Amino acid sequence: MKNVLKYLKNYKFKAIMAPIFKMLEACFELMVPLVMASIIDNGIKFGDKGYVLKMSVVLVLLGVIGLACAITAQYFSAKTAMGFGKELRRDLFKHIESLSYTEIDELGSSTLINRMTTDVNQIQTGVNMFLRLFMRSPFIVFGATIMAFTVDAHTAKIFLVTLPALFLVVFGIMLISIPLFKKVQSKLDFVLLKTRENLSGARVIRAFSQEENEMKEFGEATNLLTKEQIFVGRISSFLNPLTYAIISLSMVVIIWVGSKQVDMGILKQGQVYAVVNYMSQILIELIKLANLIITETKAVACANRVASIFNVSNSLDYKTERVIEKNNAPKVQFVNAGLTYKNAKESSIEGVNLTVNKGQVIGIIGGTGSGKSSFVNLISRFYDCTSGKVLIDGIDVKDYPKEQLIEKIGVVPQKACLFQGTIEDNVRWGKQDATMEEIDVALDIAQAKAFVNEKENGVKYMLNQGAKNLSGGQKQRLTIARALVKKPEILILDDSSSALDYATDAALRVGIREKTKDMTVFVVSQRTSSIMHADQIVVLDDGLVAGVGSHDELLKNCEVYQEIYASQNKEEVATNER
Repeated sequence: MKNVLKYLKNYKFKAIMAPIFKMLEACFELMVPLVMASIIDNGIKFGDKGYVLKMSVVLVLLGVIGLACAITAQYFSAKTAMGFGKELRRDLFKHIESLSYTEIDELGSSTLINRMTTDVNQIQTGVNMFLRLFMRSPFIVFGATIMAFTVDAHTAKIFLVTLPALFLVVFGIMLISIPLFKKVQSKLDFVLLKTRENLSGARVIRAFSQEENEMKEFGEATNLLTKEQIFVGRISSFLNPLTYAIISLSMVVIIWVGSKQVDMGILKQGQVYAVVNYMSQILIELIKLANLIITETKAVACANRVASIFNVSNSLDYKTERVIEKNNAPKVQFVNAGLTYKNAKESSIEGVNLTVNKGQVIGIIGGTGSGKSSFVNLISRFYDCTSGKVLIDGIDVKDYPKEQLIEKIGVVPQKACLFQGTIEDNVRWGKQDATMEEIDVALDIAQAKAFVNEKENGVKYMLNQGAKNLSGGQKQRLTIARALVKKPEILILDDSSSALDYATDAALRVGIREKTKDMTVFVVSQRTSSIMHADQIVVLDDGLVAGVGSHDELLKNCEVYQEIYASQNKEEVATNER
């Protein structure tokens, strides 16, 4: 909770002024029953119209001043809540962005989206309502009780029985509701996950005619959410009727006791009216308080969920001081490197030893699930080695500050990811201050220049969300251009040419080799044609290195590589066998 509440510190003045003005409003409201009692006992009883008119003006003034205080309090509470929500949302997004792949994989994107949207909005509403009502309602409840005692202590003793009963009901239901609201929010996470999967995978669902199954699963998820909401709603729904019942019984007793007091000449009619009015004020405020507690219960549950995200720290500890690379050291070196994902029973890769010199092209191939992406993710430190180490220019990647490591490496992910905006904007992600000439060169090397020039407005062509107005191959080429524009020392192509035809793929490889001076390139691919001309080829099989060498060497010595090559070049293999 401390991680969340600290965002109120920049709004201390407004956060204090809001309840102060609400309490001022409450003070004027507490005066109203006394004025009404005075009108009844001193004006209406004796037919004094002048007195009634004069006290009516007082009532109007109390209402106007109370309204002004209420509007001022609302202004301060709204400013506080909106500012609080803005800063919380900003820092939560910043924190999520700072997490490593390990934490994001573990938490899940749907959960993080829910924290950023639904939970923060609920907390923001909770802050607003707290500042407006949480001080005002108890103040009026206790203030009305005290004022009732000043009118008649004997009748007001009923309040001493009523208030404990009311608080027992209100806070008892609140304690039961808090854990239940947490369950509701977790069910909401799952519904959001199913929604996200169905929207992003709509084409796949339709291609396999799985609409009915997905609708059934989504229906089951929403039914579970609905059941949880109904259950906690039923418990919360007891608040209003129970408070109404207790207050109504109390008012009956007050009228009964008060009438006897009037008959005996101890009380005046206006005083009985004032005591009843104070009980009515307590009723109204406790109903508000009951609804407020439901809102605050949800807000507390959401705040704990958001705080749990802040409590997750990045498992990657980056250094702050820039390091000096060792001269004549290999560009990249794997030393008995291995990786076991968190909560995984088996390692994804293990015992990798490889030395890569500056300017070399390294091909990485293997079957599905052999650990190819895990292998290159260790270079960019998306994941840390769980055994051994990876060195760049003779320095362990764990010793590099984040900025220096990012400067050295350009990554083209397996899944082409572009953002809404122009082609130029997307390419500039690689280098914000890139000149048009540098962008043009990067597009040329990535074999994207031709299709970009054909687009309306060229590099100013607007991409929609997810770049759905481009083909798969076009998206891949733009992501390659985005990595090339920064002119990295190490370029990682993680199966990023899978949507390209063989001619374009070959032209891309030639362009990278000829137009990028001394760049060390790692090419992950399923196709032997994409990596057969590499200086070294690493063959992975179930997380282990099955072979390292050139294409010709591996065809002679590596059984796994022979099988992959044979499966993709059946005609050539058959001809050689003849």
